[in-house]
Amino acid sequence: MRFGMLTVGVSTALLTLAAAAAADPRPGHGHHGHGHHATSVGEPGKPSAARRTVEVTLGDNFFEPERITVRAGETVRFVVRNAGELLHEFNIATPEDHRARQLEMAMMVEHGMITATAIDHEKMKMDHKAMGMPDMKHDHANSVLVEPGKTAALIWRFTRATTIQFACNIPGHYEAGMVGRFEFER
Repeated sequence: MRFGMLTVGVSTALLTLAAAAAADPRPGHGHHGHGHHATSVGEPGKPSAARRTVEVTLGDNFFEPERITVRAGETVRFVVRNAGELLHEFNIATPEDHRARQLEMAMMVEHGMITATAIDHEKMKMDHKAMGMPDMKHDHANSVLVEPGKTAALIWRFTRATTIQFACNIPGHYEAGMVGRFEFER
């Protein structure tokens, strides 16, 4: 396995940064703006509005394809298959929002909610206030966590052309190059 647990020193620094990110009041920053409503990168799409399906393969640590072309106003159904041996995420966000999500994912690793290969669904239900993260959510409409060998779907409406990426924010994966970009048709 290429990526292990974060060291205690790095984890402590990430926890401090995560608290700061969660306190950021700007829309689309910290842990606000990601639930089941619109964000700066779009909004959850209605299944009936999706005219196109894009299949995305998650590997250890890459996406196939690495670039996806979309149109402003388009609703796309993504079918995301994890062909790797590690747990991966498909998250649609700005580079800034990915940084905030990486802090949240580090907290999830720190508290055993996710491991290198799996999701602990019972720990995902734990009281986040005890962790100092009362606004932490796991049901982001712009993101799916996919265990090895599994497939998930995400329907997203791209409301406007902007700089956005799709990435895996599990600690170490983004840094290893598990990031792709959306290109908007003109």
